[in-house]
Amino acid sequence: MMNEKTISTACEQETLALAQRCAAVLKGGEIIFLRGPIGAGKTIFVKGIAQALGLKSSPTSASFSLMKRYHNRQKTLYHIDLFRLSETEVFNLGFEEMLEDEKAIILAEWPDPITQMMPQDRLEMDFTLTGGDNRQITLRAGGAVSRALMEKLL
Repeated sequence: MMNEKTISTACEQETLALAQRCAAVLKGGEIIFLRGPIGAGKTIFVKGIAQALGLKSSPTSASFSLMKRYHNRQKTLYHIDLFRLSETEVFNLGFEEMLEDEKAIILAEWPDPITQMMPQDRLEMDFTLTGGDNRQITLRAGGAVSRALMEKLL
């Protein structure tokens, strides 16, 4: 049973601020699924986390590369973008290695093809455009780690 909460943001800066609050409590080992239509703010959220973690290069949409890895001494960020891929097409991306890395933070856009490969304890964020730059972000936590993360974001 997943806990569910909703947050609203009214502009890109508020989405970035949410990402910064999220980054401030990431220890490593967290998995965040990001869903929503193109332009809903998923990649902005990923950029905000990377910036707040002090990672050198700024993530762009990973749609053309499927997975990008950013790291510094403290953290490793995996940005996965599985737009238009099927479960069979993502089988060899190296998820076992990511999941074994305690410093890894996994942010997955369009995560449906890997849902069965990932632990249930993950924070799922559904971005919905509600007009203009307004969005609703529905958070669902699937375990103790993601529940603690979600509570810090509210």
